[in-house]
Amino acid sequence: MTDASRNVAFIGIGKMGLPMSALVAKAGYAVTAFDQSAARINEARAQGISIAASPAEAVSGKAAIITSLPDDAALRGALLGPAGLIAAMAAGSVLIETSTVSVEASTEVATAAQARGIAYLRSPVSGNASIVHTGALTCFVSGPKDAFDNAKPLFAAFTRAQTYLGPAEEARYAKLSVNLMIAVSAAMMAESLALARKGGIAWQDILKVLDDSAVASPMVKYKTAPLRTRDFESTFSCKQMAKDLDLILGAGHAVGVPLQLAAQVRETYGSLVAQGDGDTDFIATVKHLERLSGLGEPKL
Repeated sequence: MTDASRNVAFIGIGKMGLPMSALVAKAGYAVTAFDQSAARINEARAQGISIAASPAEAVSGKAAIITSLPDDAALRGALLGPAGLIAAMAAGSVLIETSTVSVEASTEVATAAQARGIAYLRSPVSGNASIVHTGALTCFVSGPKDAFDNAKPLFAAFTRAQTYLGPAEEARYAKLSVNLMIAVSAAMMAESLALARKGGIAWQDILKVLDDSAVASPMVKYKTAPLRTRDFESTFSCKQMAKDLDLILGAGHAVGVPLQLAAQVRETYGSLVAQGDGDTDFIATVKHLERLSGLGEPKL
């Protein structure tokens, strides 16, 4: 991006959006943000982020607009229609949309953006709120290649790596595919740990076995650390994972891919939400299997 285009709007400054906007500001961009939450606005102001009075004011005159929104409904509500952001954005600007949303909703945004002459980059980030402030998020991008190339310095301000995947909805499929692996891995870990405990293996010992084994992926190691102390504080909640699995199953149905494991794991997360664990970390699959197996808390 050129020096003349270093004015950036950030729409949605929640757990992910606020630290991302702070990183963009730290990189020397002039950031103007907006959120519906007064608490989030106050927190952003405390971090030195300029706040607009409305979404339209936030995007006015900006060459790049970054959005971080919770779901399809928020995406459609914020971006589409006569009062949406796209209607207020200038032709020739770029929309960098970082949320995890459905391919269907994203396609609607693409149609609206194209009609206004706006370059739409589907840019879902991978990572969670515990690491976003470090700049360690990765990003999958699809949309106009020239717009991506021009925006690389901006992406580098809040992500450590970006993978360009194609001109349309490829990035959405990539994010859903990664999250499918994460969800199934959490269910797999839960069953493995319950089986080991029932077989008489001490809690710390089985976690070490996993860490030292051929299955010790970054995902496994990322979760064995908090499990050592039975820390289920949410980095990404069961409720959020259930939502993402709904998106995953919808995408599979749309393109004719049977996602049988995804369907089964979705029921596990539905059970966790129904049992009151909706706001607990998604690795609460471990607690779910322990309950089903008649296991109490392990000795730490």
